[in-house]
Amino acid sequence: MTQQFDGERRANPLERDQARPFLTAEWRNLLMIHWEVDPRWLIDRVPIGTTLDFCQGKTYVGLVGFQFQQTKVLGTPIPFHQDFEEVNLRFYVRRVVDDEVRPGVVFICECVPHQLVGGMARLLYREPYMVTPMKSAIRVDSAPDVLYGWQSRNGWNTIGARAVGSGVPPAPRSLDEFLAIRNWGYNGKKGSATLEYRVDHPRWNLWRVEDLRVDADLSLLCGAELGRQLKSPASACIAEGSGITIHWRTSIV
Repeated sequence: MTQQFDGERRANPLERDQARPFLTAEWRNLLMIHWEVDPRWLIDRVPIGTTLDFCQGKTYVGLVGFQFQQTKVLGTPIPFHQDFEEVNLRFYVRRVVDDEVRPGVVFICECVPHQLVGGMARLLYREPYMVTPMKSAIRVDSAPDVLYGWQSRNGWNTIGARAVGSGVPPAPRSLDEFLAIRNWGYNGKKGSATLEYRVDHPRWNLWRVEDLRVDADLSLLCGAELGRQLKSPASACIAEGSGITIHWRTSIV
């Protein structure tokens, strides 16, 4: 018989699973482009249990392209699926738990080139993945120069930019911090519980950009109504990225 001493707490198997990393990888050379949008175009997409997040009274939709590298699921690399591109369209919410504010991301659409990656994310996390051919061109000297592309029925869509100056961490309480420091993901679906998961990574250095290029029909990712709002970016930067850990998801409502 195992004796439990005073003050010792038996671990809950569910809590152990939630603390165990589901996926580890590196996210590198993130091109982050954001548009200010009227919140009425987002409110119907907000998962139950969260609220739309505002920065100085404004709401934003972001398009982010980056490299997935050294990907492992449950600690195991998947052959031929470790390094690939992703481009995703997202907006921002928050959830308050006791006194903790959890700044989160809700994905509208995520593009990847591998069926196994997209299928696993859709099945386990209800992520809105679209599997499509993708390409990238990355040059990293003193500052990154990046291009990401994905294919749609209208041909290739591309985004690109060149970093200038030096990469620095986002200033506290700045728009850059609001957009880049997001450690929670949320997925809501009508008739189903909202899923929440934590993403761990350090604060990234960010570069300002020049020669920003957006040659893409974004309405194919989000619908015509929201797509019409995504014309003149309000913010663009390149983040160096880092190693990341995605934890198991939980149901919150």
